[in-house]
Amino acid sequence: MSSKTKIVVLHLKELIYTGIFAVLGILFIILLIIMFLPKNKDKDTSTVQPANSYMPGVYTTSLVLNDNVVDIEVTVDEANINNIRIVNLDEAVSAMYPLIEPAFEDLASQICENQSLDGITYSDDNKYTSMVLLDAIKASLQKAEAAAAADTVKEEQQK
Repeated sequence: MSSKTKIVVLHLKELIYTGIFAVLGILFIILLIIMFLPKNKDKDTSTVQPANSYMPGVYTTSLVLNDNVVDIEVTVDEANINNIRIVNLDEAVSAMYPLIEPAFEDLASQICENQSLDGITYSDDNKYTSMVLLDAIKASLQKAEAAAAADTVKEEQQK
């Protein structure tokens, strides 16, 4: 029997480099798997509910300006804001507050377009007028949301 002893010489520097590259390769593969796997399968199959649900109707909030009452009327259906308008605007009020109508028209068009009170912008010239009008519109929409919530609770109790 002839047995020849084989001697293998390994350089420590090469072993360290090989080990580092192997670890980095494994980490890279794990990172790719984590990145490309779907996060939650439950979210994909769920139906999206509308952000706002309203009880269809016309909701009014009164705004008092120098002993004169101005009504802000908001018309909604189940999921949309259809119309916003000023009711009972006296000529004396529009003369005393000349920015009320242009500010209101700007706010109403933005809200009807966005279907939300988020991201509403107004100029610095009519900042306070816009804030008062926006609060009145917000109060009317809260009435519509509260009516829808009450109707939902009522339906659940009847079941």
